[in-house]
Amino acid sequence: MDLRLARLDEVDPAEVIDLMRDARVRRHMPLASGDFGPAECAAFVAAKEAMWREHGYGPWAFLLDGAFAGWGGLQPEGDDADLALVLHPRFWGYGRMICHRVLDEAFGPLGFDSVTVLLPPTRLRGSGVARLGFRRDGQLEIEGRPFLRYRLHRHDRRS
Repeated sequence: MDLRLARLDEVDPAEVIDLMRDARVRRHMPLASGDFGPAECAAFVAAKEAMWREHGYGPWAFLLDGAFAGWGGLQPEGDDADLALVLHPRFWGYGRMICHRVLDEAFGPLGFDSVTVLLPPTRLRGSGVARLGFRRDGQLEIEGRPFLRYRLHRHDRRS
C-alpha cells in the first residue's frame, strides 16, 4: 500500500470529523471531549498547522492509496517530539508501517535524537511500541489525565 504524508488542511474536514467522532477511536483519546463538528475541526486543524509554523514539524494526515487513514506524526510535548497515531479502525492494521515512516522522518530529515510516545491508560500494555524499540520512560499527567511515556533513542531504533 502506498503511504503519503499530507498536511491536515489538505483533507476533507468531513473525513476528519468522521474519524474524531468514531467511538472506537475516542475510547483511546482521553483528552477528547464534547462534540467534534465543523467548528471544532477547523480549530483542531488550525492548531496542528500552527505547530508546523512554530516548531518546523507537526502531525500529518496519513493517506493510504489516496484514502484518508488518520492523522498523527510528531507533536511537541515539552522538550520532546511525541509520536501520535490516530487511525480510522479500518486502517488499524497499518500502524506499524506508518510509525516506521514517521520515525524515518524523525531520525532523518528532522534530526531528533529521541522520540516519545504517550499512551493513555486504555493502552497499558505498550507491546506495540516495545516492538519498535521504545522503552518505558516514566509517567506524566496532561490536563489531569495520566499517560505512560515511552522513549526511543535514535541508536536503539529497530526496523
